[in-house]
Amino acid sequence: MSTPTRHRTGSATPWEAGPNLQRTLAPLLVAVATASATATANTTSAGIPSFRHDIMPIFSKAGCNTGACHGSAGGKGKLKLSLRGESAEEDYAALTAGGNGRYLSLDQPTASRLLRKPTALTDHEGGQKFTPESESFQLLRDWIAGGAPLDPPSSPTLTAVTVTPDQGLVVEPTREIALATTAHFSDGTTRDITRWAVYEPSNLLVTVSANGVVRAQKPGETTVVARFEHVQTPVRLAFIPDRNEGDWEAPPPRNEVDVAVWDKLRQMRLPPSAACDDATFARRAWLDLTGRLPNGPEAKNFVADPTADKRDRLIDSLLASPEFADHWALKWADLLRVEERILDVTGVTAFHRWIRESVATDKPLDQFTRDIVSGLGSTYQNPPANFYRALREPTLRAEAVAQVFLGTRLGCAKCHNHPFERWTQNDYHQFAAVFDQIDYTILRNDRRDENDQLEFIGEQIVVLGGPRKLKHPKTGAEPAPAFLGEPNPPAGPGHTLTQLADWMTRPGHPLFDRVMTNRIWSHLMGSGLVDPIDDFRLTNPPSNPELLDALTAYFIQHGRRAQPLIRLICQSRTWQLSSTPLPANRDDLLNHSHQVVRRLPAEPLLDAVHQVLGLAPVFAHYPATTAAAAIPGVKLGGRGGRTATADRFLKDFGKPPRTTVCGCERSNESSLSQVFTLTSGPGLASLLTHPDNRLTALAAPAITPSQAVEDLFWAALSRAPSAEETTALSPLLADPATRRAALEDITWSLINAKEFLLRH
Repeated sequence: MSTPTRHRTGSATPWEAGPNLQRTLAPLLVAVATASATATANTTSAGIPSFRHDIMPIFSKAGCNTGACHGSAGGKGKLKLSLRGESAEEDYAALTAGGNGRYLSLDQPTASRLLRKPTALTDHEGGQKFTPESESFQLLRDWIAGGAPLDPPSSPTLTAVTVTPDQGLVVEPTREIALATTAHFSDGTTRDITRWAVYEPSNLLVTVSANGVVRAQKPGETTVVARFEHVQTPVRLAFIPDRNEGDWEAPPPRNEVDVAVWDKLRQMRLPPSAACDDATFARRAWLDLTGRLPNGPEAKNFVADPTADKRDRLIDSLLASPEFADHWALKWADLLRVEERILDVTGVTAFHRWIRESVATDKPLDQFTRDIVSGLGSTYQNPPANFYRALREPTLRAEAVAQVFLGTRLGCAKCHNHPFERWTQNDYHQFAAVFDQIDYTILRNDRRDENDQLEFIGEQIVVLGGPRKLKHPKTGAEPAPAFLGEPNPPAGPGHTLTQLADWMTRPGHPLFDRVMTNRIWSHLMGSGLVDPIDDFRLTNPPSNPELLDALTAYFIQHGRRAQPLIRLICQSRTWQLSSTPLPANRDDLLNHSHQVVRRLPAEPLLDAVHQVLGLAPVFAHYPATTAAAAIPGVKLGGRGGRTATADRFLKDFGKPPRTTVCGCERSNESSLSQVFTLTSGPGLASLLTHPDNRLTALAAPAITPSQAVEDLFWAALSRAPSAEETTALSPLLADPATRRAALEDITWSLINAKEFLLRH
């Protein structure tokens, strides 16, 4: 694209445009709207900058069209631009006819407020964005001097943006890398837009200059997104400390997980930590696969087992256990909004039982998904229908299905084109239209609170064929149903939900298999290869693309079942690495050079406390359930509003209310209430002093002090006490008169130890 011709202008004087400009612009705007393509092309070929390709990028580069400035919902200072330049037509109208002549002076271009405001020649709340000597000023001036035209429909459009390099490893002492950005247009031309692209790093590890020079603030990995007009291109960069590449070593990979992880670690010059010991492995395997601790004998017997394949055998046995089904059903229940207020207790119980059975039988996840997405009928007789019972609006259904099963967050596109994705507002409402005719036959509703319109107690029938309610917010018309990224609306025999389910889970869908694979990886490793795990977009690439590709291929190869993939990951050396970092990989939280320590979730932690003390928890609303992981719903209070201590514990430690489909509802953050619960709360105190707990047996004279200490360590920490620990604690148990109190103190200390509270 040629450089725009510069136009001479006279000296600028302050001038409020007002009616004069309105009269001047009126015939011009009519001419622009009605001129032939040939006539307009002649105008642009005369050297007038393109509004779309030259002028709008100025607003983006200066930040004028961001949500904090004129791109906000109400604009700023009476000027509203489309968010991040999503609509050239709207912005043109805002600057010309829509501005009532206040922004442009065609007679004296340099007197235009569009030039005086950003150069701070006139008061501007946003400050100075560029100077009168800048290229931005010159382009705007030339465009105004040329009549401020809108690009004709025949103008070339932007088709792609490429960045060189598209990824890079930068090793110290080098700390910066220059990006070169090129725009590709529909007429086959290209243009260097390095100066005009907007560069947005994903974290604070780097800074990026206006000209695309990325400079590291400290070592680490980042993604820089180059944005020009509506196209965004990510660049993955890694800034590596000056470590001797020859020092890198690792054991032979055990499977495809290790191959991909080792390759990335070698590139990053990050050596993997040593393998974890047997006691750590046992505790990790039980917690990750079943959500509970191994009891003392289970852990002790595993560590003592001399056979070489004992780790693989343990994984297989845990996958086949009922606790595995409880634990992994809990993860799906969180996402699918299995809660009592909208579903009622009967619906919750039915839906949870169906989910658990699906997990226990290792139902293929594509079939699991099809059952849910196409689920109609009685919420009691066809449990998957409860998914739509909890989502009473078509927009909520669309957002939930996209987020849970396609890893796509659509919410932003409800009001405007998605700022970080390719989804437009039209895409959003067309996808929501797929769910528009879902309706409910409410057979009965015995709600207790007549003012709560979302409380339902009674059977419902989810049906398809209700009245259309959805309207496009801009046109007021009913949007035609269409699937995300598909140019044509669904057609053919059968209802749209079945078509949607088949389309989502079809072989080769670009998202479904990768999203399911990433969820499983995240549950076992603490974070997704794409993180957040429900935010798959071009500008949020996976930390290890080769690993995600390999895992996805394995998932598909094994019938899209969860258990083979879980087994593969747990058998890998990567999953079995120690959480103790090496000096060279201490700061690595992304590449799995060592296990990242994390706090036990609410349910496993509660069950662990009770298991150590040999007592079953009591839940007010589910009194027959003896493990937190097996609770079908989230209701904490019993009849009359009673709440059990165990229920309060779950709430304090982050059990989600299941009011959204986002995993972010579950909190693993620490709080003061958690500290009080574990250190001085009445719940723990009553468990420690309970006459039927484990400590009563350990206080018996037949048990030696060292035996009691060993029993508690195996029960709480899944390991034997060290000689130092035995020596320090055994004397506290020597006096029979104080032995019971000492056992309570020791157990209290173990339950409050980081080794107990954290998954290593």
